[in-house]
Amino acid sequence: MRRERHHSAGGVVVHEGRVLLIATRGGRRWQLPKGHVEPGESVAQAAVRETREETGVLGRVVAALPPVEYVFVEKGRHIRKRVDYFLLEYECGDTADFDASEVSGAAWFTLDEGLARLTFDNERRVVRAAIDLVGLPPATGATGA
Repeated sequence: MRRERHHSAGGVVVHEGRVLLIATRGGRRWQLPKGHVEPGESVAQAAVRETREETGVLGRVVAALPPVEYVFVEKGRHIRKRVDYFLLEYECGDTADFDASEVSGAAWFTLDEGLARLTFDNERRVVRAAIDLVGLPPATGATGA
């Protein structure tokens, strides 16, 4: 099996006590927006671009968040992926303008709802780090650790 390394970047937009998530696989998965870093692009630029493309919302980088690394198999390839996340401050935009060719939808959720909806525990940890940076009270009642 062929082995590959992929590098992506993503954004966590926390605004007015809500977090912005994307739906994939027809709404069966809720995730943070992210995508591949393009040649000549910094990881921060990629995070802003991917967040805008996948959610319709433009953000400004405030701080780096903990990265996530994971391994998966796709089309006979063993892929080790690193995603560098950034806390983004909302600047403008509307979730109605998400790119339907990339995701199934984008929506704002309260912090508790967002943490509960996220499909992956590693992304919950990233959102919790963003909440700590923003200085909001910790979300309660959300599943996952």
